[in-house]
Amino acid sequence: MQLTRAADYAVRVMIYLAQLPGETRALLPDLAHATDAPESFLSKVLQSLAHAKLISSRRGKLGGFAILPAGHCATLLQIIEAIDGPICLNVCLQGGKGCERRSACPAHPVWARAQRAMLEVLMSATVTSMATNALPSGSVSLPFA
Repeated sequence: MQLTRAADYAVRVMIYLAQLPGETRALLPDLAHATDAPESFLSKVLQSLAHAKLISSRRGKLGGFAILPAGHCATLLQIIEAIDGPICLNVCLQGGKGCERRSACPAHPVWARAQRAMLEVLMSATVTSMATNALPSGSVSLPFA
């Protein structure tokens, strides 16, 4: 399993915005430069984050993007799911009907344990905690990026 490029950019943007003072707004070109993301692609990521109510978007002379209170306390899991939807290691772990082989499958308990562990880690990291641990220069340097 690998994060999508969009989810990776979303995490970078959220950390960058969380480091800005007060209600500072950032313009798309500045965000693209700070996160090493193409503007056209990042624009779609920002739309998804705004739709999830993690950031605000404003047009015009005083426009730009700003992190909302919900964005500051958002978890890594919430950011990723705002972009990619629910995370699932294997189709047998998806809700609904489930896998027909589930009861007889020796791998299912392993998949379920791995899924729980991954979700716990992603839920334990908040935007604020990651922004606090980021480089003071304002650049985002993530160990998994």
